[in-house]
Amino acid sequence: MAPKGKQGDKSKGKDSGDKGGKKEQGGAQSINVRHILCEKHSKKEEALAKLNAGSKFDEVAREFSEDKARQGGSLGWKGKGALLPEFEKVAFELEPSTTGKPKWSECKTSEGYHIIMVEGRK
Repeated sequence: MAPKGKQGDKSKGKDSGDKGGKKEQGGAQSINVRHILCEKHSKKEEALAKLNAGSKFDEVAREFSEDKARQGGSLGWKGKGALLPEFEKVAFELEPSTTGKPKWSECKTSEGYHIIMVEGRK
């Protein structure tokens, strides 16, 4: 599960107030986020194939995720600093979308491979 990681200087990027580079989607302080967590790369690739074929994000999460599977991968609203740095960097850059037409991104953390989507920002 991605929440509550170590905060520190392990993040590979410009977390310290840099507003340049990739779009930060209005500088949200919290996001409503879902993810699919797979321990193995091959399982993550299977999940991606389903998403690319048009399956709903929550359905793929229930089938493939090794965390929060019963909730369709929902982690709920998370503020900055509440997620693993690698996960947070990707998640806060994502454009909000719906489970029916998800816009997702991927990252790898100490917990495995994540496919991430964001449903809302505030």
